[in-house]
Amino acid sequence: MQARAASAGVRLRPHAKTHKSPAVARWQLDAGAVGITCAKIGEAEVFADAGVSDIRLAYPLHPSNAPRILALMDRARVSIVVDDANVAEAWSAAMLAAGRKLDVLIKVDVGFHRCGIDPESPRAAAAARDIASLAGLNVLGLLAHAGHAYGARSEEELAVIAETESSVLRSLAAELRRLGVEVHEVSVGSTPTSRFIERQEGVTEMRPGNYVFFDRTQVGLGAARLDDCALSVVSTVVSRPAPSRIIFDAGSKTLSSDAVRGFGTGAGHGLVYPSLDAPAPDPSIAIERLSEEHGIARVPAACALRPGDRVRILPNHACAVANLADEFLVVDAGAGAIVDRLPVAARGRVW
Repeated sequence: MQARAASAGVRLRPHAKTHKSPAVARWQLDAGAVGITCAKIGEAEVFADAGVSDIRLAYPLHPSNAPRILALMDRARVSIVVDDANVAEAWSAAMLAAGRKLDVLIKVDVGFHRCGIDPESPRAAAAARDIASLAGLNVLGLLAHAGHAYGARSEEELAVIAETESSVLRSLAAELRRLGVEVHEVSVGSTPTSRFIERQEGVTEMRPGNYVFFDRTQVGLGAARLDDCALSVVSTVVSRPAPSRIIFDAGSKTLSSDAVRGFGTGAGHGLVYPSLDAPAPDPSIAIERLSEEHGIARVPAACALRPGDRVRILPNHACAVANLADEFLVVDAGAGAIVDRLPVAARGRVW
């Protein structure tokens, strides 16, 4: 991903909510990333404590969090996003009261319809200009997340989503410049759309996160192959109460409840490799249901798995799974040996 960003002439700022590990973030920074992206302040605090010096919070934060942001600014370069004029005014007031100035980017809705100003509103550019005029804020530019890419049904639809994302941002940036507002940064972020970064004209930064592990959804979206996926869950068969049903000790508290997405990808809660060294998943083993601690799988009567056997499960969504674990076990695939343990230091930091 770093090579892809460099080839396109953009900066890479990985989203660290995927791994929540300062050790993994250090690998990304050492490879050339300019900083990291976080969702919540709790995550950012963990990474700042570990020495990460440039952190972007790509999440709408309320100004009631100003004391925590100010403390974070003492340890790292911090930027946040805003998409509401009243919230921006309150952030500006909080910064002026503290004698500080906060870097912000204006979040733009490019089709996901979650957060962000509406670029089709006739007041969009004027509203952004008004935010940029606030004395306590330093507006760096525009930021978007084309999260609807995860619902794409084809490679062609993904390409259109990526092009729309950059064209919407280019258009709004041009309007702002006509109004006298400097736009230094145009930031986009999504692992599925990252393969089109060379076509996204005007973009200065990309913020993919999931690429560091990949998962079943990314395979379904054509962003990765099975062999590219680095994170899996080791699980034990704890029961086989019927010839066609086995129970794994990995339920929703391990695999999360996220469904799989992709171009016609099947259902179920992960792909099951029938042994720890199996070269491929077994499509006849389907994890159909999850309770908190149980993964209920349908299997053919001929399936050889019995209580005590261990399998490897490729999860639907690696980001959610990582947040449920205390540590990553780093395995030398050739030797089949654990060579390191990495704490998931920001696990559960969702506030």
